[in-house]
Amino acid sequence: MREILYRLKDRYHLGTPTFQRTDLCFVTVRRDEIRAILTELRDMEGFTHLTFLTAVDWIEEQLFQLTYMVNNREANLSLGLRVLLDREDATGDTIHDLWPTAATYQRELREMFGIKFPGSPRVDEEFILEGWTDLPPYRRDFDTLAYSQQTYNDRPGRVTHDPKTHMQKTLYPSYPKGAK
Repeated sequence: MREILYRLKDRYHLGTPTFQRTDLCFVTVRRDEIRAILTELRDMEGFTHLTFLTAVDWIEEQLFQLTYMVNNREANLSLGLRVLLDREDATGDTIHDLWPTAATYQRELREMFGIKFPGSPRVDEEFILEGWTDLPPYRRDFDTLAYSQQTYNDRPGRVTHDPKTHMQKTLYPSYPKGAK
């Protein structure tokens, strides 16, 4: 893996690699270089499988992080490429032409985070949230409690228990209170 990163570093701006294991590494790359890097990894380095494409909302930094996980099955290597996007105008590059399965991931990220992928097939069609008109629900500024209270009625007689206390009483009813 280090040799591959060394070859890429000659031509691209790579952040400091984070090795989770010898066969799994994450590295941050520039948005304007992601397509070229992914193409080179696929065509020259044997990373023929897009394992997933996902996002993280770093609301405090006003960023979204896209993570493209690619895999070289023959060498048993996985590489996660992280791209940071401005949260206000979150637009990623479509890679459906490199891996057709990316179109599904991109549709999901558009609907659940509001990240745009211009040119990706059917990206603006409803996918999971038919009829959804609210803020994308995976964004951290989406208030799930407020949405739930506005959308659903409370059921009469419903009681909410503190999970720790409830499980202790349920699993260990004879355990003396306050004992350790």
